[in-house]
Amino acid sequence: MINKTRLTRLIQQLVRINSENPPGDERAVAAFVAGQLRRAGLKPGIAAYAPRRDNVMAVLKGREKKYSVLLSPHLDTVPAGSGWAHGPFSGELEAGRVYGRGATDCKGNLAVALEVLHSLGEDGAHLNGDWIFLATADEETGSAKGLVPWLEKSRMRPDCALILDADAFNIVTAQKGLIHFKVEVPGRKAHGAYPHRGVNAIDRALTLIAALKQMKFVSRPHALLAPPTVNIGTIRGGDKVNMVADWCIFEVDLRFLPRMDAAKILGAIKTKFRRTGIPFRLVVNDIQQPYEISCRHPLVRGLKAAARGIAPSRVTGSEGATVITFFKRKNIPAVATGWGASGCAHATDEFVRIADLERGARVLERFIRIFDAGFSSTAGK
Repeated sequence: MINKTRLTRLIQQLVRINSENPPGDERAVAAFVAGQLRRAGLKPGIAAYAPRRDNVMAVLKGREKKYSVLLSPHLDTVPAGSGWAHGPFSGELEAGRVYGRGATDCKGNLAVALEVLHSLGEDGAHLNGDWIFLATADEETGSAKGLVPWLEKSRMRPDCALILDADAFNIVTAQKGLIHFKVEVPGRKAHGAYPHRGVNAIDRALTLIAALKQMKFVSRPHALLAPPTVNIGTIRGGDKVNMVADWCIFEVDLRFLPRMDAAKILGAIKTKFRRTGIPFRLVVNDIQQPYEISCRHPLVRGLKAAARGIAPSRVTGSEGATVITFFKRKNIPAVATGWGASGCAHATDEFVRIADLERGARVLERFIRIFDAGFSSTAGK
């Protein structure tokens, strides 16, 4: 049975442990989580793929090996910043809300998972498959020291994955892909009083940006996602105000839909740029593929059934990149869900509602039992 008092204490204790990333040091919060897993009767292990970047894993073993499901929240948070009315590491409880950095993203989800593992252990639950709990480092800066190396190096390969990193009881089944690239544009120096003697790289870059903004990326409408977007994230150029800039670099964040091809998108951009006659060098910094999963998958159906009568829940898409995309590389079905406060992630005075965490814990525990029931017909044979 879900213990609200214990759940409240868990989220407060987790928020009070600073795990800001950057700089990135999950050792203290990982040690706390490991202690909670031991209290729940599990045998936790620590995996560190870089110094100070601890990941915590434990397995709730089933009586048979009929399936395996990964449950994965993350340990790190974005930096707290300033301007808080409630201390960012206070875990202050006020009017049913716990305040602090990471309360919604995603220590509330972490607390829910820990509480459910406690509850299942106390109830003596006998499941038909393995539930792999993995609390990861480095989610906020790309997961290169957490989930990504775990997927590459771990001997465990779950049948499917439930990522606990969302809010408002949403079930995230689709997300956009992303392309991060920079464009380097050359020019020719001259005195600022005689700009006609040089070639201004900043002016050239603005022409390329205008051409990029005019592009129409062909895509089918998606039921859960908005059309593709382009954002110029940074622009730098020139050395001094009274000089004609002989260099300029701008960086682009492009989000695209499932069934679109990143290579074709980049090819179309290069063709558009070449038609301007401006020299440029385009360097791709990162590509993450889009992702989608059928709403008929047992993960999705189980989550919808588990929430029924407890809290409104809807299937949705993510405009931003989440870690579910990493499972596509391994052909592992994955969805994301969570119980944080909508709009609170990364915000000043971030909070989570205790009532939502309690309902979330009931949903997650029910989901585990519903999912497991689908494999129970041959149990014991």
